[in-house]
Amino acid sequence: MHLTQLPLVATLLMGLTTTGLAKPIHAFIGTYTNTTSKGIYSITLDSETGKLSEPKLAATAANPSFLGYAPNLKTLYAISESGSSVEAFSVGKDHTLRSLGSQPTVDAGPADVAADPTGKLVVAAIYGEGSTVGFPVQKDGSIGARSSFIKHEGKSVHPTRQKASHAHGVTFSKDGKFVAIPDLGIDQVKLHRVESSSGQLSLKEGTSLSIEPGSGPRHAVFSRDGHHLYVINELSSTITVASFDRTSGQAARLQTISTLPTGYSGNSTTAEIAVHPNDRFIYGSNRGHDSIAVFRRDAKTGQLTWVSTTLTGGKTPRNFALTPDGNWLIAANQDSDTLHVFRVNSTTGELTATGHTAQLPRPVCVRFTSYP
Repeated sequence: MHLTQLPLVATLLMGLTTTGLAKPIHAFIGTYTNTTSKGIYSITLDSETGKLSEPKLAATAANPSFLGYAPNLKTLYAISESGSSVEAFSVGKDHTLRSLGSQPTVDAGPADVAADPTGKLVVAAIYGEGSTVGFPVQKDGSIGARSSFIKHEGKSVHPTRQKASHAHGVTFSKDGKFVAIPDLGIDQVKLHRVESSSGQLSLKEGTSLSIEPGSGPRHAVFSRDGHHLYVINELSSTITVASFDRTSGQAARLQTISTLPTGYSGNSTTAEIAVHPNDRFIYGSNRGHDSIAVFRRDAKTGQLTWVSTTLTGGKTPRNFALTPDGNWLIAANQDSDTLHVFRVNSTTGELTATGHTAQLPRPVCVRFTSYP
């Protein structure tokens, strides 16, 4: 090979490194199985282009809507809304799933599930009966019979949606000492304590954050610095900003901001909320307006400023997720059977549609791993 050819070879190899050999980012997708879906699906996103692979069935399951990873990413937990249970799956190197068994939630209608930061406790929020349930995690990642049960009581002002408690989401604080359970039915976020005894974790009832009546808190997320809690409210299409004391678990409201564009008067409810990995932006989805609103976060005060609103390209964005590097977002449009990919501007927080999509019946939840 002539020396004059070396720069060309180096250029070609660099091109392969940055494009052809781009690392795929893997995700599992939870679905509703009341049409043609069969369970949990596996998908990859090209980290250079944002292109999606064809979804592949990873595990057959009945209505495995919301999913949660163990911290080591070796186990995936899924609720079954129709089966009123939580099932654990071992995650294979090829992103296949093997069932490790399930446990009943006893109360009907689980809505969300998450594992604590230590991987010793799995918690489910029960929408139908209004309760929080905890399960101990075994050495192989499976879960034992429920070890904690906290019943929520009360109601609020909405004539049909708030006649009783409806726990809707599960989010652990960064240190794992508290778990936030937004309860749509009683307009409160329950902040239960996570306690340890003889190496086992359990839940104890803690404090509550009251949300404006009729709001219907659905999901919540802690800022990455741990100082603030952000709650998306389904019925009022708003986000509540609260301060959070990491020692006492006390939260106090600071701000309420709409997720809908000024002047919009159509029917819409919110769904998902997320914080960018750089902790500078908060995202919230609207079902009806079918969009994702982007807000800039003030690190000192925690308060939000609207940045932009982007249509998700489909109907009813029940869920969305940011990639671990913060460069991409996948929106799961439940009622148009589509996944849409957006590029994320890490400087402004804004979303840009890539045109990359995938077809999947009734997608409900997107859960990314880190790079393989």
